[in-house]
Amino acid sequence: MASRKKGSLKSTITVAMSNYLEAGSIVAGAGGLSLWVEYLSLDDKLVGLLGALSANGFGAAIGAFLGGILVDKYGRKFIYKYDLLIYMLGVLMIALSFNFPMLLTGYVITGVAVGAAIPAAWTYIAEEAPDKERAARVGWGQLAWSIGPAITLLLSVLLAPLGLLGSRLIFGQLFVVALITWILQQQINESTIWEEQKKKEAVDKAQGKVEKASIKDLFTNKANQRAMILLIGIYGFWNLVAGTMGYFMPFIYETVGGLTSAQANLLQAFLWILTVIATYVIFIRLGDKVNRKLLFSIGALMGIAAWTILTFGGMGIVELLLFVSLWGIAAGFGAQAFYGLWSAELFHTKYRAQAQGLMFFVARIGVGLISLVVPIMISTLGFKVAGLIMIAFLVLHMVIGVLLAPETRGKSLAEIQAERYGDEEEKVPAIKKISN
Repeated sequence: MASRKKGSLKSTITVAMSNYLEAGSIVAGAGGLSLWVEYLSLDDKLVGLLGALSANGFGAAIGAFLGGILVDKYGRKFIYKYDLLIYMLGVLMIALSFNFPMLLTGYVITGVAVGAAIPAAWTYIAEEAPDKERAARVGWGQLAWSIGPAITLLLSVLLAPLGLLGSRLIFGQLFVVALITWILQQQINESTIWEEQKKKEAVDKAQGKVEKASIKDLFTNKANQRAMILLIGIYGFWNLVAGTMGYFMPFIYETVGGLTSAQANLLQAFLWILTVIATYVIFIRLGDKVNRKLLFSIGALMGIAAWTILTFGGMGIVELLLFVSLWGIAAGFGAQAFYGLWSAELFHTKYRAQAQGLMFFVARIGVGLISLVVPIMISTLGFKVAGLIMIAFLVLHMVIGVLLAPETRGKSLAEIQAERYGDEEEKVPAIKKISN
C-alpha cells in the first residue's frame, strides 16, 4: 500500500467528540431516570423498555449495523454529514418530552444516531493514526467517551435542585455541543486508507477481478472468524456489564443502596473521572509500549474484583468507593479501549467498518435484552443474584481475551492486513463475486 500522510491529532479529537456525545447521552438518560420515572409514573417494564431501545441498547445496535455498511461503501467521512443532525433531533425531543411516547421516540432516534457513528469513529481514528501511536490515538476516542459521562453526571449533581428541568437542560447542552461538533466535522478529510482501497478496487474492476466485500465474508473467512470470536467475546460479555452500569447504575445506587439521586450521580461521576485519568495515563501513554495482553488482563481482573466487592460486600461507603475506584480505573484500559483498537487492526479495509457495525450490533442487542429484565431481576431475585451474573460475564470476557489477544504493536495496518489475509487473497480467482 502506498505511503500516506498521517491524520492530525486535531482530526482525531474532532471525530472523538462523537464519542463524547454518544456516552453523554447514555449517562444523561441514566442520571435523570428516577426523575422521569416519578414524572411519568413509569413501572419496571417501561423503565426496561427505555433502556432497551435507547443509545444503550437496540437503537444503537440498529444504527451501528447500518452505519458500518454505509461507512465502508461511501467513506468514513460520509456519516458525519448527517449523523449528528439526527442526534440533535433525538436529544431535542428528549429535552422537550411531556409524555412517554415522545420520550421513547427521542431515545430511539438518539440511539440510532449514536450507533451509526461508532464504526466510523473507531475506524477513522485507527486508519489515520501513525503506526506507532495507534493505541494512543484510539485512546483519545476512549478518553472522549469517558469525559462525556463525567461532565454529564457532574451537571446532574449541580442541576439536581431543578429536578426534571435539570435533566432537560443536560440534554439541551448535548444539543449545543453536537451542533458545534457537526460544524467541525465537516472540515475533516476522508480516510486515506479508505480512498486507496477504493482506487485499488477500481483498478481490479477494470481488470475483471473485483472482490466485493460482503457480510457473508465475515462469517466464512477464517481471519474474520478469529477476529470476531475475540472481539465479540471480550466486548460482548464486558458490555453486558458496562451497558447495565451505564444506564442503570445510578438507579441501582438509589433503589438498592439507598443513595439520593445527587449522591448516586456524584459517585458515578467520580468513577468516570477515574476512567478519564486511567485512559490517559495507562492506555494512551502505554498502549503502544507495553504488552497489550498484560494490560488487558490487569484491567479484566480489576473489573472482576470490583463486582465481587459490590455483590458480596454490600453498598456501604467503603464498598462503594472500592467498587468505583477499581472499575473506574480498569475501564480506562479495559475491553472497550482494546475493542476500538483491535476491531480496526484485525479486519481488512474493505469491510473494517461493517465488521465493527455488526459486532457492535450484537453487543448492543445483548445490552438491550438484558436491559429489559434488569429492573425486574433486581426487584424479584435480588441484587446478589444480578451481581453473580455480572461476575460470570466478566470472567468469560477475561478468559477469551487472555487466550486470543493478538500482539500488533508497531505494525502498520497494511502489515497486519497482509499477515492475516495475504495468503488467502492470493488464492482469490479473477472473477466477480456476488455481493450480499
